[in-house]
Amino acid sequence: MDIRIATRQSELALWQAEHVAELIRELVDIRSVSLIPISTRGDQILDRSLQKIGGKGLFIKELEVAMQEGNADIAVHSMKDMPVDLPVGFCIAAVLPRGNAADALVGQTLADLPDDARVGSSSLRRSAQLKMLRPELQIEPLRGNVNTRLAKLAGGEYDAIVLAAAGLERLGLEDQISQLFTPVEMLPAVAQGVIGIECAADNVDLRSALAKLNDQAASRTTLAERAIARILQADCQSPVAVHAVTIGSTITITALVALPDGSQSIRDKLSGPSEDAEKLATQLAHQMVKSGAKEILAAAGNPDV
Repeated sequence: MDIRIATRQSELALWQAEHVAELIRELVDIRSVSLIPISTRGDQILDRSLQKIGGKGLFIKELEVAMQEGNADIAVHSMKDMPVDLPVGFCIAAVLPRGNAADALVGQTLADLPDDARVGSSSLRRSAQLKMLRPELQIEPLRGNVNTRLAKLAGGEYDAIVLAAAGLERLGLEDQISQLFTPVEMLPAVAQGVIGIECAADNVDLRSALAKLNDQAASRTTLAERAIARILQADCQSPVAVHAVTIGSTITITALVALPDGSQSIRDKLSGPSEDAEKLATQLAHQMVKSGAKEILAAAGNPDV
């Protein structure tokens, strides 16, 4: 079997694709694995927020088109960028063991930032939780790949920026981290730190091969976190945070919905048997709906809620 991997062209995306390629090469009956780098619209448009140009789905579409047109067999994604509902004909064939799910502050620690500090982040989820911790901070838009964002920080455009710890660690940039946020301080995005492999749903042989790479623990936490986002009708740009953790046979799911300015929020959690991950997530999501989660999302500008 020859496998072509569609991937974005950023350094982090290429690292993730090559990591998957190395794992696939170790499988039986694999003749060759190659990367097909693709420039996506989300990577090309950097002067506007993702909310205004269509969301993080812009990082995904071209990769799926490459598979539809027969130019690639699989696509490798950061699962936090994936819409909760995939296009008809596609599936997530495997997810890898979860990396560091935490958000990281780069530049200074939260305690050291002055009251009027400019913190770079285009995530409404991060903005809300930063404001809940330090209401006086100025949250400024930040786009671009990891190195572009670090360069903007070094150039003095910001006093600090927030990035996913997993991305920094995968690029060997963990020494740039000033502070790792705990889940109490900042809940991560849905499936943050998880690498997923997408392919055509009807390609039985390919799905069977890729299933050997699937990590059960990451699969369960990803399933639970994405279930909450689906019920809340949230996308990866919504001010929604979810973190599921499995310890032994127990899974604990914590979720947060907040206004971007941090002035209003709902946080709740639920624990139970890990094999009931999706059922527990569904129960938690409905608890949050009863507490007013959809009203908060509507006020935050989610028109579909």
